[in-house]
Order: sequence, then C-alpha cells, then structure tokens
Amino acid sequence: MAARLVKRCTCLLREAARLAPAGPPMGQLQLAWAAHKTLTSSAASPSSRVPGSLSQHAGKEQVFTPYPERQEVDELIERATRPEELLGLLGGGRCLHHNHAALALIQLSRLLSEKPEDKAPLVQDARFQQLLRLVNSQITVVWHGTLVKLLRSLYALELPASSKELRSVEQEVRWRLRRLRYKHLAFLAETSAARMQELGSGELLAELLLQLERRWAEIEDGRTLVAIMMKTGHLSESLMTRLEDKSLDLVEQFSPEELRKVLVVLAAQNRRAVPLLRAISYHLVQKPLPLTKGVLLDLTYAYGKLGFHQTQVLQRLATDLLPCMPSLTSSEVARCAKSFAFLKWLNLPLFEAFAQHVLSKAQSIATAPLCNMLLAFARLNFRPEQEDMFFSLVHEKLGCQLVDLDPALQVDVLWALCVLEQAQEAELRAVLRPEFHTQFLSDGSPKGQSTFQKLLHINATARLEHPEYASPLLPASALIPRPSALHRRMTPLQKELQGALKGLLGSADRGHFMVPTQYGWVLDAEVLLDAEGQFLPLRDFAAPHLAPPSEGQPLPPGAKRLAFLCWEFPNFSSRSKDLLGRFVLARRHVRAAGFLVVDVPHYEWLELKSDWQKGAYLKDKVRKAVAEDLAK
Repeated sequence: MAARLVKRCTCLLREAARLAPAGPPMGQLQLAWAAHKTLTSSAASPSSRVPGSLSQHAGKEQVFTPYPERQEVDELIERATRPEELLGLLGGGRCLHHNHAALALIQLSRLLSEKPEDKAPLVQDARFQQLLRLVNSQITVVWHGTLVKLLRSLYALELPASSKELRSVEQEVRWRLRRLRYKHLAFLAETSAARMQELGSGELLAELLLQLERRWAEIEDGRTLVAIMMKTGHLSESLMTRLEDKSLDLVEQFSPEELRKVLVVLAAQNRRAVPLLRAISYHLVQKPLPLTKGVLLDLTYAYGKLGFHQTQVLQRLATDLLPCMPSLTSSEVARCAKSFAFLKWLNLPLFEAFAQHVLSKAQSIATAPLCNMLLAFARLNFRPEQEDMFFSLVHEKLGCQLVDLDPALQVDVLWALCVLEQAQEAELRAVLRPEFHTQFLSDGSPKGQSTFQKLLHINATARLEHPEYASPLLPASALIPRPSALHRRMTPLQKELQGALKGLLGSADRGHFMVPTQYGWVLDAEVLLDAEGQFLPLRDFAAPHLAPPSEGQPLPPGAKRLAFLCWEFPNFSSRSKDLLGRFVLARRHVRAAGFLVVDVPHYEWLELKSDWQKGAYLKDKVRKAVAEDLAK
C-alpha cells in the first residue's frame, strides 16, 4: 500500500515538474504550487486518473471576480453631495460595474442620514427603483465588504420588509456568512442586528449570532468585542458567555470608555460575571486610567446594579467623584447616592457633599432626586452634619408634594423619615388613613408585600415613638403576621443561637423562638428574667407585643423581657460594624416596646468554637443588657 502511494506521488510530481515553467529562483515556488494544484485536482476528480486530463485541468483559468480598477464613476460617487447627482449616473450613458450600483446606494444612505425627511420621497423615485433592480441583478458578484455595507444602507433607508430587493440582499448575506471575515460579521452585528429584529429577519439574525459564537476566537481588538457585546450580547446567552471569556483575554487593552461600556452591558443584562468584574476592578485599581465624569457615573451605576463590592474600586470612585460634585446635576447626584446605597458603601466626605448639594440647590431641586437621596441616606442610616437644616428643607419641599407622589413611593419616603427619626405626625396621618392604606392590605405581589411591611413599621413608629399621636392607625386585623413571616428559613446563626439558648434555659417553656410581633419585626428569641435573674416561663404572662396580644398575668415587679436579635453579615454597611438603617429601626422599635435587646452580631459569634463558649457568651450578654438598663 505504501509502495503504491509513493509511486503515485512520484508520478504526480513528475507531471507537475513538466507543467511548471522554467525560470529564475521562483521556479521552486511555482513547482510547489503546481504540485499542490495537481494533487488537489487529482483527489477531487475521478477523471484525473487519465494522463491527458491533468494537463487540461492545469490549463484552465481560475474563476474569480477581480476587483476592477478605479474609474471616473467611483470618483463621482464619492464626491456626490446630493441624491440627484447619484441618481443621475443611471442616465448618463456610463457603464456601471457590479459594485457601482451598490456603492451609489451606500452613498445615498449617508447623504439622507442628515435629511431623514427626504427618505420617503426618494424611495418612490423611479430612478431609485431602477438602481435597486440593478443591484438585485448583480447581487451575486458584489464584494463582501460592499455587500454588508449595502445591507446596512438599505436598513437605514427604511425599505419596507416586503421589498424584494431587500430580501434578496438579506438572502445573499445569509449565504455568504460562513465566508465573511469576522470584521464583516461584527459590522453586521453592530449596525444591522437591531433592524433585523424589527423587520422579522429571524433566520438571518440567528445565523449571524451562530457564526459570531462559533468564531469568537477570531476577535482581536477590544472595540470589536465591545460593539458585539453591546448590540447582540442580549440576544444569545451562549454568545454572551463567549464574549465574557474573550473579554478576560483583552481586558488589558480596554480603554476607560470600553470598560464603561462592558460594565454597563453587564448591568443592563444583570449578568454578575465575577471573573470579569474582578479583572476589570484590578485594572481600574492598578492602572492610572483617566476617568471622566460620565465614566465615573456609569461605573458607579454598574457596580451598584450588580452588587459587586471591591473596596479599592469603590474608594477610588468616591475619591474621584468628589472634585466633580460642583458640575453634577441633582439627578446625577441622586443616581450616585442610590448606587452607593445599593453597595452599602458609606463614604462620609462624599455623602456630606451630597447633602451640601441639596442645601445649595434648595430652590431648584426636583422632588424625584430629593426622594432618592432621602432613601439612600435612610438605607445607610446617614445623618448630615447640618441635620436640622437638611431635614427642614426636606419637609418644606415634600410637605405639599408628598400626597401627590405615587402611593408606594409615598410609603417609601415616609419610612425613610421614620428610619432617620424625622417623621412628623401630619405625614404619619396622611399614610395611615384608611382610604390610603387599604390598597396595600390585599396586594400579594412582592412589591406590595414590601410596601405593606413598611406600613407596619410606620404604624409602629406612630405608636412607639410619638406618644401624642392617637389616630389613625392600621386596623388590628392588619397587624396579624402573614404566613411569609411565620415560615422564614432560618440561617445557621439563628439555628446555633437556638441550640445554645435551649441549653442555657433548661426548659422549653422558658423561651420562645422566631417570634413575630405586631410591629412588623420578628424576634430571634424571647425570654423573661425575674428580679433575681432567673428565667420565667413565658406562657404564664401577658404578651402585649404579639398580634393579637396574649392574655396572662402581668410581669412581676423587677422582671424584664429580653429580645435576642441576630445580626448577619448583610445587615451591616460594607467594611463596617454599623447596622444599616432598617435594622437600626428594628432595634429602636423593640426597645421602645419594652424589651432589653441582646445583640448577637455574626462577627462575635463566629469566634466562639465550643458550646461552653457560646453559653458563656450569652450569659455575659444578658448580664450586660440588665446592667445597662439598671444604669439608666
């Protein structure tokens, strides 16, 4: 078998040597080319076994369409400044080769992009229709680069989806997709993908996305990658995954603007690609990239939307934003505050600058930015240095406009004021009146449930922190805990606390766990201590904090009711031991309801290794809570 193969190759090489012209040193290259062509033709055609057929095959010319030399028509098309000049080429007796008609249409779309009102009359022009028919008749010999630009131009000219010529160009592009260079595919994705969706060209779009995904390794520059990601990433999950992988290779080449676009795309699609976010964060920290105001705003938004915490990046964003504060609008300031609040990142100088911006724009600031900043401050439990002046302005601006806000936003704003201890009785009455709050009582959607929970907190604020406030209040039936509050999934910290407390109490009736209250908060554990520091059985005594309140004996003199509250990692500001505003409000309400609060933060509990250490820790916490109460 091997001998026959060698003999066959020898015959082919001898034939190739006979066909190759003699000449200078290039003869070796020509010989190799002739041998390659001979081998290829021999393998492809059964007739190549006939000795005479090889010579005939080699003598045939290669069939291709050479790009024509530059002609006068090309100059006229490029220099045209009016559509009439381009349409006049059809009647001037000039010979238009297969690219001229396509180039004329491309130039037409460029000229009309500045005058979109002229598109409709032009499409009805007979000469334009003639130009379309000419292109359609020559579509198979239009060069690749011109073809993709032609499709973009026909989309820009807003030809109807039923246009025969448009469908013909789309079909030709679809047939050639596998032969197009990747830059042509990227051009189609950047300029035409959205229009394909609008016109219902699903098959072409699907084939384009498939080719982009299969050939993703051919991407060589960041601009192409970012353009494809922005225009088509949301259309294909698998393509977006490939683009994220390629971004890891090219992230070093990204400019600040490209980094911004990648992050905004990830945020828009809510794709928390952690490896890519880490790589981008590394380059933002390590490289002294100049970040403009727009880039800073978009980076802050993207990190906030994706909830990605990177301390050094957030510190840099806060530091770089401070000098930009005088040039920021109120909407941009509110946007920044909201993003940092989502990240639970409290940078005191920056938030003081936010508050100062509100005070300096007191006369012109709109309601929406003011509400957003108030919600951000409440989430982080931030109080400006000029607290009285700031909240006086807030009440002045919102006083007459609060009732005009969307009902859910009205609840959110008043809840934020409750967190910051700035709610006024008139504002409480506006939200707690029956004709307002009834709309939320039967709303079972997640947003409706969240709003109703905030109504419970507002109601608790009115009852516990405003002694003079009498009515209106939520009805007693609304205070009964909903099933979602009774069947919460316990965290490991809560389970371990229950186990340690049960061992400490010695009897199951001396403690209650996961206790829902009428104030909208759930106690992790509840116990009673008598004056001697001994645990009492809870079922024997009244519990006014429950809904409905349970009856029983009043507490004996000197007895104290203790509430254990677990504080998990997400309950704190980033890189801080300060609780977020929501949980500060919870602790305040529980204390106002007559409890001594025993805080169990996660960072202290994690240091306890044995059951004995956990029991000793809880005993010490109880003693400290009682001692602090006696000291008051």
